[in-house]
Amino acid sequence: MISRLLSPSVRRFFGVNSTATTAPAAAHPTSRHPTRPTHYKLLDRPGSLAPLLAALNRVDEVFLDTEADNMFHYKVRLCLLQFYVDGEVYLVDALAPDLDLTPLWDRLAHVHLVMHGSDFDLRLLHDRCGFRAKSIFDTMLAAQLLGRQRIGLAALLEEHFGITADKSGQKANWSRRPIVPKLLDYAALDVWHLPGLRDILTRGLADLDRLDWLDQQCRAQIQAGTEGFAPATEHDWRIGRSERLRGLGQPVLHAIWHWRETTAEQIDTPPFKVCNNDLLLDIAYAAEDGQTAEAILTQVNLGKRHDRLIPALSAALRRGFETDPSTLPRRPGRDAGRRSLNQSELARLDRIKEDRDRIATQLAIEATLIANRAQLSHLAQIPSDLDDILLPWQASLLRSIPSLKSD
Repeated sequence: MISRLLSPSVRRFFGVNSTATTAPAAAHPTSRHPTRPTHYKLLDRPGSLAPLLAALNRVDEVFLDTEADNMFHYKVRLCLLQFYVDGEVYLVDALAPDLDLTPLWDRLAHVHLVMHGSDFDLRLLHDRCGFRAKSIFDTMLAAQLLGRQRIGLAALLEEHFGITADKSGQKANWSRRPIVPKLLDYAALDVWHLPGLRDILTRGLADLDRLDWLDQQCRAQIQAGTEGFAPATEHDWRIGRSERLRGLGQPVLHAIWHWRETTAEQIDTPPFKVCNNDLLLDIAYAAEDGQTAEAILTQVNLGKRHDRLIPALSAALRRGFETDPSTLPRRPGRDAGRRSLNQSELARLDRIKEDRDRIATQLAIEATLIANRAQLSHLAQIPSDLDDILLPWQASLLRSIPSLKSD
């Protein structure tokens, strides 16, 4: 399993045999590899995928990134796909009219993918395209397991290749057409150094005997990706500090949260660009404190859309004032199989956390990589569930700690 994550040169160095299922790395000699791609192929017309599909048929490993428009539209869309395949960069316009991507998904499902920070990408590709990766090497996960403090792609490119990346593309509107050359250059660079970065991180993980840890993390990432983005529920309006609301603030928050959601969908913009959560909560708490709707509205500023949006907000606010809190959807009850920790379990939780933190310090990695707060709380109640809630590498680190022994 570990050999699947190694490039051919690293396999030879460590004496790992290749198998038929191992994904060979693309030739990428760093000494001769230009700092930035000198050219790329933009595929944005019907039938233009042919050269990419032909390249995919020649390889078992692909370097992939995506760009989406979640900062500019209500429903996130896949806008651009970046590929480094067999020495060439291909940029696929996922919004191009009449460009059928079906053959692309069929081929990608059978190759090994190298990505950076793949969680969002895998969820997006699953939700919008029904895609599930066969296997991945996530360079961000690899950097985390090496204890790197800076794990963003731009930081890693600067550290290992001396490249100062233009970060403007991170906030760009990738749905705007045509895509300007500056953004295409940015997109191409995102995959250009992934082969070299993968090899560097692989060597580091091999030195620390953590390649299997990465394999497990990547498999879990693929599985999480198939869950897609969290579906909407009737309790999504319960944001931030809303759990402290007891009276009128609850129906007010319920009404204005739904106003924001409806407005965002109507004008096709992310909800936070209508107004942020802090404003919604400030309005709800003002109602809770006895302020009138009129007084609250005089304190509201919706920015450049204020005159256009304030009438609908005013109507929603008044509906909230007129709603009986008891008619709202009931807060989800606690899982019947779960309960609050008792004093003995709280004490055990503190000891488990101390043991976890000590191990993390010894390994020079972030403690939550081993187990997060929710997992620690679960173990404080049911230590025998160790192997059920943690990955094997995580469980192996905690198996012998004193705090998980029977009291």
